[in-house]
Amino acid sequence: MSVGERDPFTGHQTTGHEWNGIKELNTPVPKPVYFFLITFGAFALAWTLLMPSWPYGSGYFKGLLGVDQKQAVAKSIAEATAERADWMTRIDKEDLAQIQSDADLMRIVREDGRTLFGDNCAACHGANAKGNKGFPNIAQAPMLWGDEPQTVLQTVTVGINGTDPNTRVSQMLAFGREGTLTQAQVSLLAGFVKSLADPAAVTDNSKEDIAKGKDLFATNCVACHGNDAKGLVESGAPNLTDDYWIHGGSRDDIYQTIYSGRQGHMPSWGARLTPAQIKIITLYLLELRKQGAEPTAGGAS
Repeated sequence: MSVGERDPFTGHQTTGHEWNGIKELNTPVPKPVYFFLITFGAFALAWTLLMPSWPYGSGYFKGLLGVDQKQAVAKSIAEATAERADWMTRIDKEDLAQIQSDADLMRIVREDGRTLFGDNCAACHGANAKGNKGFPNIAQAPMLWGDEPQTVLQTVTVGINGTDPNTRVSQMLAFGREGTLTQAQVSLLAGFVKSLADPAAVTDNSKEDIAKGKDLFATNCVACHGNDAKGLVESGAPNLTDDYWIHGGSRDDIYQTIYSGRQGHMPSWGARLTPAQIKIITLYLLELRKQGAEPTAGGAS
C-alpha cells in the first residue's frame, strides 16, 4: 500500500500502514480539540495574569486584580469571631431557661454543642451519647444525679470523682475484694440484682438463692440503692431495675462489679471549658435526651 492512497469509503488518505488487510487512515485531529486547547490556554493565561500565581525569589506574582486570599480568610474569621462573641455573650449572661426559650440561641446550641460534645465528651460517652462499657448512656438513661437542667450543669462543671473541690463523689464498694462478703455471698447477691432487671431469669430452682440474695441486698446495698433498688440521686447510686448498665448487665459483669467495686471518673469541666461552653454542652445534652429518651422504669446503672 502506498503512502497517500485515499480511502474510497471515508475519503481520508492512508498512512501506508496495513495490518491483516486493515489500512490505517491519516485522520485529522477533530476541530473541537483545537477549540478546547485554545480555550483552556486562554483561560490559563488570563488566570495567571489576573490571580496570584507564579512564585519568584521570596515572593510571588500577586495578579492584576490584587486578590489576597490570606486577607479574605482573616476578614472572614474576624467577622465570624465578632458574630460568635455576640451570641456567646448572651449565652454567658442568660440562664438556662431563657436560652431554651430562644429559638435562635437553641439553633446555635445544637450546632456548636455537637462540636463541643464531639471534642470533649464523645470519646467516653460515644458520638450519640449512648455510652460505652464503663461510661453511662446519657442520651436515654435517667441521670445518676438527676436530669434537671441546673443539676446537669453542675455535674458537668464539677465532674465525678474529679479535681474540683465540689466534685460529685461516688464509689461502689469492693464487697468481695475487701472481704465484706464471701464469694458465695457475692454470687447470691449478683443473682438477686440480675433478677431485678430480668425477672424472667428467675426459675423455681433459683428462687431460694434469690431470696438469700435479697436479704444480702437489704443488709449491704439499700443505703445507696434504696429499698426498691431504684437508686438515689443524692448519692449518684444507679437504678438496678432497668436495662441500662454502665459496666455490663450479665451475671458475670454484675458479680465482678460487686466483688471488685467500681469508681468512675468524669473530668471537672469547669477547669477546662468556659461557663458559656458548659451551658452549651448541658443544653445540647438535654436536647439529645428529648430526641433519644425511651420509657424506662428506672435510671442509669
